[in-house]
Amino acid sequence: MTRYALACLALLVLVPAAAASECGPDTSWRLHVSVVGLRSDSGSMAITVYDDRPEKFLAPGGKLLRHRVPVAGTTVEDCLALPGPGRYAVAVYHDEDADKDFDRNMFGLPKEGYGFSNDAPTLLGVPSFEDAAFAVGSATTKLIITLRY
Repeated sequence: MTRYALACLALLVLVPAAAASECGPDTSWRLHVSVVGLRSDSGSMAITVYDDRPEKFLAPGGKLLRHRVPVAGTTVEDCLALPGPGRYAVAVYHDEDADKDFDRNMFGLPKEGYGFSNDAPTLLGVPSFEDAAFAVGSATTKLIITLRY
């Protein structure tokens, strides 16, 4: 077997086949998000990315991109293509009933699981962009976000 054939075989074994397509177009900047702590395996996970405009963080129409990933366990993995290096923030919610809406009770408190990059605190309301912001400079950035219910 030639070196080229061995290298191709190694890539097939080491890199999941769906990795490139899951991340969209071929870019140099990829964000791998792991969301942990789901209480059920129903519905979908909404993963929303915001760019470095703090006034747009969590605002209607302020997102850079959103993926909805089917839930099949207590952890959700996703790969997103980013437009380039910079500062970003991520917000997620477990859309358990798959209605594409973040459900709240009559007091405005969340009924579905949610989380933010850096596991930004939410004791006194939603976190600021600064609390959730992280830098992307290299080819791949990995985040782990723990859901809160």
